[in-house]
Amino acid sequence: MAENRASVYAEGVPCWVDVQLPDVEAGKRFYGALFGWTFEEWYGSFARALKDGEPVAALVRKLDGRLPTVWTVYFATPDAEALCGRIRASGGQIVSVPLPVAELGVTALVTDAEGAVFALWQPGSHPGFGTRHEPGTFAWAQLYARDTGAANAFYGDLFHDALFGPDAEPDFGRAPVSAVFPAEMPPHFLVHFAVEDVPATLEEVTRLGGRVQVPPFETSYGTVAVVTDNQGASFALLHR
Repeated sequence: MAENRASVYAEGVPCWVDVQLPDVEAGKRFYGALFGWTFEEWYGSFARALKDGEPVAALVRKLDGRLPTVWTVYFATPDAEALCGRIRASGGQIVSVPLPVAELGVTALVTDAEGAVFALWQPGSHPGFGTRHEPGTFAWAQLYARDTGAANAFYGDLFHDALFGPDAEPDFGRAPVSAVFPAEMPPHFLVHFAVEDVPATLEEVTRLGGRVQVPPFETSYGTVAVVTDNQGASFALLHR
């Protein structure tokens, strides 16, 4: 599906996701059963997930038990170093400076001004998602922020064309933390995967050892439910 190829991903478009897990093999069993993913060994401790033969995500073993078990969204950029400079100037922080990942590309881990963590991807041989917006693939990234006005200003300046440009079709929204989560929840990104049937998928999540964190609710971009996998990583299911 050429229109969903990463070659069309402009700066600020979500182009990849990965999850840090204590047990990658258990993750393969969970996500393989839930989304129909198959897996191949990839870079280092990463396992690359494929849907119908196309790359859709990566599972990586946590090297430090103190790190969170979490899904991370990557935003495309042609220049990670320059974007890090703009993030710092806008009040964000650089958690890990841009580093090459073999010939695959360059990555950095950063936060916005409220501390929500996201990653950057400057593509090399790995451009990003081979497919998206299909069942079992990435569909949306929602930022749950303390101050949505400040978030809109931060990301609107950082990724203006991707969010507000004439050809913009954003896969990225902003909402108050308290709209869905307890008020004390820190600002964070929530990765959404497309599904054909939210209630049926919720049953499968619990059957596989995950749990329902927030039951289905309606949004401007579809029906959403928030779940955790069998190791505690949160993500959302989205039906449009």
